[in-house]
Amino acid sequence: MEKLGNNFKIFAISDLHLSINNPKPMSIFGPVWENYVEEIVADWKNKVKDDDIVLLAGDFSWAMKLSDAKKDIDFVATLPGKKIIIRGNHDYWWNGIGKIRSVLPKNFYALQNDCIKLNDYIFCGTRGWSFDDEKIINRELIRLEMSLINAKKLQINDEKIVCMIHFPPFEKNYSESVFTKLFEKYDVDCVVFGHLHGTQYKDYKMMQIKNGIKYYLTSCDLLKNKLIEIDC
Repeated sequence: MEKLGNNFKIFAISDLHLSINNPKPMSIFGPVWENYVEEIVADWKNKVKDDDIVLLAGDFSWAMKLSDAKKDIDFVATLPGKKIIIRGNHDYWWNGIGKIRSVLPKNFYALQNDCIKLNDYIFCGTRGWSFDDEKIINRELIRLEMSLINAKKLQINDEKIVCMIHFPPFEKNYSESVFTKLFEKYDVDCVVFGHLHGTQYKDYKMMQIKNGIKYYLTSCDLLKNKLIEIDC
């Protein structure tokens, strides 16, 4: 278990869709994407200290190959804090967790079917998927439960469990799902997710509590390109 300084904070932001090696104009998706990287970086530097943690819940890079995604990883690595990342549906470069971990800079962690403990927090998670594909959902549930089982093994002093999932874990209208039931089964404290974009989600709650668990939506455009603090 790594030890952090006192009074560290946890932040989150997802769906950065970086493309440093092969620039992709995100502004075609709306004005909120104009200069969005610069806005995120400015807010990040203003909020995050070196001992803080930043959770990156998927769709990190548009890259197709790890060698290209490395440019985006190295860019984010220059920013303050310790970073924890999971895979999103557009992270096509994510191919083999061993290869990914071999190129990650110091204080940059990737999760896949496992977890990591930092101070009194345990972080775990998986990608998830849309609920209209039962086959993939069942596979993601297996992966999520593997992560949660590993988290419970590390939980020896009531450490808080924070779970990252890229896709929303809810059915429509925030109703319970196979994912929320699993979170409750393993006594998860907070869930961080992303994937949702656009004005149709402008009224979506950035944080809501369901059966005692806090759920944070962290898509960067919906957060107006600012990191959200996670309070478990």
